[in-house]
Amino acid sequence: MTERYNPVTILLHWAVALLIFAAFPIGLYMADLELSPTKLQLFSYHKWLGVTVCFLAAVRLGWRAGHPPPPPIAGMPRWQEVSSVAIHHLLYLFMLIVPITGWLMSSAKGYQTVWFGIIPLPDLVHKNKELGELLEGVHETVAYVLALLIVIHVAAAIKHQFIDKDGLMLRMSLRPEGKTRS
Repeated sequence: MTERYNPVTILLHWAVALLIFAAFPIGLYMADLELSPTKLQLFSYHKWLGVTVCFLAAVRLGWRAGHPPPPPIAGMPRWQEVSSVAIHHLLYLFMLIVPITGWLMSSAKGYQTVWFGIIPLPDLVHKNKELGELLEGVHETVAYVLALLIVIHVAAAIKHQFIDKDGLMLRMSLRPEGKTRS
């Protein structure tokens, strides 16, 4: 049987995945809306999700430092091991970069980030329209890079599940081993 990730790692993985899967489409949708109360509310939700992703990604990195992942699947080609490690490192990096660039952009555009409408976060830069516009492009670009990395990650997991049939996806499953769906 394949060695699994620990329950905290699994919980953090799926929590961050759900947050990203919510934040990305909200960001796409709200970007083209005319200024309205709905657009402002969606911006707030998007920022709350982003700050939470950044926080949980930092927690994941700290947790992972003391809880290394299971060893690679036996017989996995070396290029897949190296690719997997590289993609995971890039995923962690972009889970931090995307929300930080959004926070920087908000600060530069003069909009303070207030987490969940309760906790005001400090502006990371002074208000600067030109910088805000530049950071908007950077934030959008790095968000698309993160989305591409996620597609690669999911495609690799699906390949392992349905082509290689090596049990790799069970390592991050929310279901305890040995349990089957009813």
